[in-house]
Amino acid sequence: MAFEIEETTIADIQAAFASGELTSKQLVLKYMQRIADHDKSGLLVNSVLAVNPDALFIAEAMDRERETTGARGPLHGIPVLLKDNVDTGDKMPTSAGSLALADSYAPEDAFIVRKLREAGAVILGKANMTEFANMMTEGMPSGYSSRGGQVMNPYNISTPTGGSSAGSGVAVAANFCAAAVGTETSGSILNPSNLCSVVGIKPTVGLLSRTGILPLSNSQDTAGPMARTVTDAVLLLQAMTGYDERDAAMGGGIGKQPEDYRAFLDPAGLQGARIGIPRDYYFEELTEEQLAIFDRAVGIMRDMGATIVESANIVTARSIVYSTVLLNEFKASLNAYLSKLGPGAPMRTLKEIIAFNHEHPVETLKYGQKTLINAEYHSSGTLTDVRYLNDRATDIRLCKEEGIDATMKEHRLDALLFPADFGSRLAARAGYPSIAVPAGYTEAGPAFGVAFTARAYEEPTLIRLAYAFEQGTKFRRPPSLKSFIG
Repeated sequence: MAFEIEETTIADIQAAFASGELTSKQLVLKYMQRIADHDKSGLLVNSVLAVNPDALFIAEAMDRERETTGARGPLHGIPVLLKDNVDTGDKMPTSAGSLALADSYAPEDAFIVRKLREAGAVILGKANMTEFANMMTEGMPSGYSSRGGQVMNPYNISTPTGGSSAGSGVAVAANFCAAAVGTETSGSILNPSNLCSVVGIKPTVGLLSRTGILPLSNSQDTAGPMARTVTDAVLLLQAMTGYDERDAAMGGGIGKQPEDYRAFLDPAGLQGARIGIPRDYYFEELTEEQLAIFDRAVGIMRDMGATIVESANIVTARSIVYSTVLLNEFKASLNAYLSKLGPGAPMRTLKEIIAFNHEHPVETLKYGQKTLINAEYHSSGTLTDVRYLNDRATDIRLCKEEGIDATMKEHRLDALLFPADFGSRLAARAGYPSIAVPAGYTEAGPAFGVAFTARAYEEPTLIRLAYAFEQGTKFRRPPSLKSFIG
């Protein structure tokens, strides 16, 4: 078992499988050992919430299938972690990090999990996350859950992990899996991808099925891949695609998706691209060091043939303020999800979860549950609140029609480029896709990336741009898991 898993790609793994150097079962054992050595001891980054008790059996079955009938495709035998809000109809609960749901077992796989299994992926386990995707309370650090504890940034444990897909991002960065699945409502893939120096694809809402994913917002939720390379993220994205008639959001994408996203992995993808930089507003919080990293990335894109449109400002950006959409949709969406878990489910409503937490305050209320209470008692759960209806319409107008759409049309852009995840709120409310790619490291701590954003179902363009930038720079480097960068 001499195969080295650190920074290995899916293509590397498949080559080792094909040559007989490695088996899927051996690979799963290697990841389990690395999790034991570095996630649960050593630096103790605490990103993996549960290991699938059947992972070795599944891997062995994939090995046998490879020997007898051949590989199903690029994900055959590849170990993948899932964020703990993605249902698996197996021996692992789906808790969203909540102790109230620690014994909540889904009756079946989420649609995207079924697609991953069909592709031959080995579901290695569940990744820790910010509890209820940061809808638990105010002031709780990203990456904390009552069930899993605090996820730590492997580049510097004194800096944030980002959230809410913290465990997914950290596990990928620290090489505890080949790739992982995260979910995003507003920055939850892009934020940890940026801070953990990994690639994160936040797809168009409706590109991937949300059936079987513990929800936050019916209008903004989406799953997405997180990996160490754009290619591996695209492989995971491709495997999870497929039409799900149970998810109404998927109807808008009929006929708009390519047959294979791998066709857009073009190293010359920046040549002739028009990329807009919204310099106003989105750069106000950058440090000089972060701005220097961003400007270096822009210069590289220009050198690689892109036309950079400076000051492609989004005129509505300063008008985008707090919206009640998430608070209202969370209660309605969560109660609908819980109602479908069957008679043996430990919790049936948001109100029952709040009561459970009150009964177990030491274990569950380290930071309180203010947001859960606000969602239960300050929203009707029927989506008829006047402010909700107004806010939803305003979000679409300011973020989509008069925001991203208007700016890209005015400047004839292929994409907008944001520092880190600073544009995630805008893209999230519009339901639009983004891809985060590593762009460098700050002196004292976390990584720093850039995010390409475009309009609905323009993932092919984003993949082309992100892949070209990655191949032209290869900024990512792994954390040492022993000392901090600096």
